This record gives sequence, C-alpha cells and structure tokens, in this order.
Amino acid sequence: MINIDELKFDEKGLIPAIVVDAVSKKVLTLAYMNKESLEISMEKELTCFWSRSRNELWLKGETSGNYQHIVSITADCDKDALTVQVVPDGPACHLGTDSCFENKVFQSAERGEFSYEQLFELIRGRKTDKKEGSYTTYLFEKGLDKILKKVGEECTEVIIAAKAEDKKETVYEIADLCYHVMVLMIEAGISLEDIFNELASRHVIDKKVKQEKMT
Repeated sequence: MINIDELKFDEKGLIPAIVVDAVSKKVLTLAYMNKESLEISMEKELTCFWSRSRNELWLKGETSGNYQHIVSITADCDKDALTVQVVPDGPACHLGTDSCFENKVFQSAERGEFSYEQLFELIRGRKTDKKEGSYTTYLFEKGLDKILKKVGEECTEVIIAAKAEDKKETVYEIADLCYHVMVLMIEAGISLEDIFNELASRHVIDKKVKQEKMT
C-alpha cells in the first residue's frame, strides 16, 4: 500500500481516475479526483470526484442513486493516474448507459473481445429472442430439468478428466460446465453480480476467521 501523499497530482491538484466495473472489468468512466475527493472516496468506499465544470466535489450517485461502491484503488507506475474498481448501483453515464465508453471507433476483425459478461448476455439473448437451431435456445425450451441434467453431466466430465490428470481435457470440460452453469443462472434469474457479491462476502468472512485464529 502506498500513501496518497506519494501520488502525483497535476498543477491543478487533480489526478485522472479510470473507473472499472469490478465484475465485468468494463471501463465505466474517466473522471478526476483531488486529494480531498480521494480521501472521501477511501473513507466512504464510494467514488467521489472533483467536477471540473462545476468546480466542486461530486459524490457519484448522490442525486441519481447510482452509487459506485469501491473495491480497490490502484495507482500506475508513475503514480500520476488511478484505476478504481467498483460495484455500481446503476449506470455510470449521465445518458443512462452502463459505461461512458459506448462509441466504438475501431474494432479488429481478427481480435474480437471476450468477457464473461458478454457471454452471459449472449446466452440470455437466446432465451429472450429464440434463435432456430441454437443449442442454447433448445436448452431453455426444454426447461429446468434438462438444464440441470446437463450441469450434472458436465460435472461428471470434469471429474473424469481431472482424475485422469489430463489438463487440456479438464480445461475443455470446465469450459463446458461454466457455459451450462450460466444457462442455469439465467433460467433461475441469477446474475453475475449475485455470484460476485456472494464470493466477496465469503472473502470478508474468511478474512475475519483467519484474524480470529491468529489472536
């Protein structure tokens, strides 16, 4: 951990803060902090910025309700820029979109982006907008029992591959299991954020238990 006094604020006393969704890793916005807003952010664990247009402190979500709960703040190697990982309560952009960065300028034809969030939304789309010939749509049409059966089968395949100490096959089967679990999540109305929050709560509990054992 570094002290905030080590950070390099510009001549106006500001430092750029790139806000990133802690679950999807999607860049949400670019804002600026001064020392006071950074201290408030750390104290409240909510993003607080310095508004250059209004020349005042700005607690994100104070009027909209779209607070950003801070997971971590990290400085770059030169200590003159920050990344802030957050769990947002709502859209980051004043236009109502999840991210301020929605206007794509260029996309490589060979290097497509991938994220769990994009895959999750693709699978969800196969449930809401059924596509003929889609295996995912087929699973949703067959319903919960079929989905659960496939999850069970894939669990078994993972165990068999891992027991055989076949790394390549184990990776393949784990990927299959992850996909079918996502189908189950969507069928059950469970979001990626629900799972993230559950894991995060266990991390805190586990940390407390370890501390109690040490005392």
